[in-house]
Amino acid sequence: MRLFPEKTAMLLVDVQERLFVHIEDHERIEKHLIALIQGLQHLEIPILCNQQYTQGLGETISSLRAVLLEKSVYEKRTFSCCQNDDVMSKLRDLNVTCVVVVGVESHVCVLQSVRDLIEAGFEVMLCVDAIGSRKYKDHEVALHRMEKEGAWLCTTESLLFELVQSANHTHFKAISALVKTL
Repeated sequence: MRLFPEKTAMLLVDVQERLFVHIEDHERIEKHLIALIQGLQHLEIPILCNQQYTQGLGETISSLRAVLLEKSVYEKRTFSCCQNDDVMSKLRDLNVTCVVVVGVESHVCVLQSVRDLIEAGFEVMLCVDAIGSRKYKDHEVALHRMEKEGAWLCTTESLLFELVQSANHTHFKAISALVKTL
């Protein structure tokens, strides 16, 4: 599978104030999310920010809100982002074939969103260093299951460099600088 920026979007899943602090290794995940978001924005790749029951779990964490250029948020009550008609309509309108999925929790909302994206015909890339769960075992098992169901596993660095493809790319230096922060 080959990535093309014009055919790619990102789904940011439930990285919210009252939940994210309980995610194992959340500080490392946060660094990867910030670098990934900034890198994808350099490449003009759309980012769909999703929040599960905002009233109970809070807003997307402030460090991500600070770097997100697109401020619209898709509110949800279902675990899968794909059960939100607005999200699926937006993905169709963008005419993308690949969706990069990041966020929390790996074994619940990320897993169910990935499964539904695959079922809807999208290629799914999982940035494994930008997703997590409260318990490592839940995260690990979810990764295996999502890969078995057809998701492609990658890291933030490998994804960003695959999208720029060359040191000659206009945004190579900016992407390279972001990767050095990891």
